[in-house]
Amino acid sequence: MTYAELVDLIQNYCENSETTFVASIPTFVRQAEQRIYRSVMLPEFRANSTSTVGPGTQYVARPSDFLSVFSLAVIDATGKYTYLVDKDVNFIREAYPTPTSSGSPKYYAIFDGDATGTEGNLIIGPSTDATYQVEIHYYRDPESIVTSGTSWIGENASGALLYGAIVEAYTFLKGDADLMATYTSRYEEALAQLNIIGARSTRDDYRDGIA
Repeated sequence: MTYAELVDLIQNYCENSETTFVASIPTFVRQAEQRIYRSVMLPEFRANSTSTVGPGTQYVARPSDFLSVFSLAVIDATGKYTYLVDKDVNFIREAYPTPTSSGSPKYYAIFDGDATGTEGNLIIGPSTDATYQVEIHYYRDPESIVTSGTSWIGENASGALLYGAIVEAYTFLKGDADLMATYTSRYEEALAQLNIIGARSTRDDYRDGIA
């Protein structure tokens, strides 16, 4: 399902083509996408970011679309991966009270969040003793179907996206409670199906057995 098709369906379901309503459809769709992304973990919502840091590095900038971290690894000059252990900032500060104390990093923590003009940072400990590549495996919101015209959700979970957007649109219209309950139920059914995909993506039938 493309964005154009989604827009037509929302107008048809809600039987509304009034100017203000149509202008609000992008908001309805983005709100529905966000609800889905916060409810389901799928591989399609993951990303990797690799950067290079020099000696004496204590902070690593987060990617611009970062929401939460899955793992952080440092890669030395030989290509060896070392996955850092997630700790609290206070633990790292206490373990390495002097920022100039350096070595191969062992731990990391979320240091701060987004602010105007910045993307937030991770803190690592100890500070780097050499040049490393840093690979962040993280969770992010994919590009919206509103801007891209198509999306993984639109192609593979069109029911969740459609009914999620209709629930947002019908809330905007202050529609009939019974019909709202029907749309909400359809959305929840579609989301449950998507959750099954999410659960299946984290298992291996060969090793885990077929459920």
